[in-house]
Amino acid sequence: MFSGSIPALATPFRDGSFDEAAFRKLVDWQIDNGSKGLVPCGTTGEASTLSNAEHHRVIEVCIEQAAGRVPVIAGCGSNDTRNALLHMQFSKKAGAAAGLCVAPYYNRPSQTGLIAHFSFLAENSDLPIVLYNVPGRTVTDIEDETVVELVRKYPDRIVAIKDASGDLSRVADHRMGLDHEFCQLSGNDELWLPHSAAGGSGCISVTANVAPALCAEFHEAIAANDLVKARALNDRLFPLHYAMFSDASPAPVKYALSRVHDWFEPDVRLPLCTASEASRKAVDEALEIAGLA
Repeated sequence: MFSGSIPALATPFRDGSFDEAAFRKLVDWQIDNGSKGLVPCGTTGEASTLSNAEHHRVIEVCIEQAAGRVPVIAGCGSNDTRNALLHMQFSKKAGAAAGLCVAPYYNRPSQTGLIAHFSFLAENSDLPIVLYNVPGRTVTDIEDETVVELVRKYPDRIVAIKDASGDLSRVADHRMGLDHEFCQLSGNDELWLPHSAAGGSGCISVTANVAPALCAEFHEAIAANDLVKARALNDRLFPLHYAMFSDASPAPVKYALSRVHDWFEPDVRLPLCTASEASRKAVDEALEIAGLA
């Protein structure tokens, strides 16, 4: 259902507010440079610091500006099941292709609780769901057996997963547990190449924010089974993958975007702070290696 380079878009702020003009430029730039989908209001989009009104406006602007050129997977996650459903209902009405739904953070639900949470969303909204497993942030891990149970239970509703667990064996585990093709997207840029080799169809990427053309070309090389080219591009991108997390994300990627575009401010919201001097240095060096500075 989804494939290729899909940036988890940073949300630009100016003077403390959502910078809608910059966001529209970012959406156009991403599509013009080969991104195959867009994810507003994910982790990189600082969804955890947006009010519901801001959250919905970011999604609305993204869908409006994309204008059907690529699918929009709207960030709909919450640690409150009812609030996640509210995001899904809004995103469906706005025209999103799917909702990205993270495992509830802070609450630390059991696997039974996760099944109940995602079942409630699947049964009360007809927006397709992309599961988002990032235990490093949520503490709770959506275990393989839970993913398989949910997809078997709702094959037409739960259509994909963004896996940021760092465990590449999960790609095969999911494939072996299901009797139909299931869309698996890497949530770790540095594991994009091996994840694709194991059966993944692309990446919901942080790096693609600042290097959309390179990331799109990288995926095209993978899809064409051109391993030599894919490795060469991976080598160019690899320092950037790590630089994006040289400080609390998305501060480094926002700094990188401010280096590439004079219309993008590096501002983040508390409790995050702008990228440290060491992080900025790592980003600057990575941009040079990638040929972007």
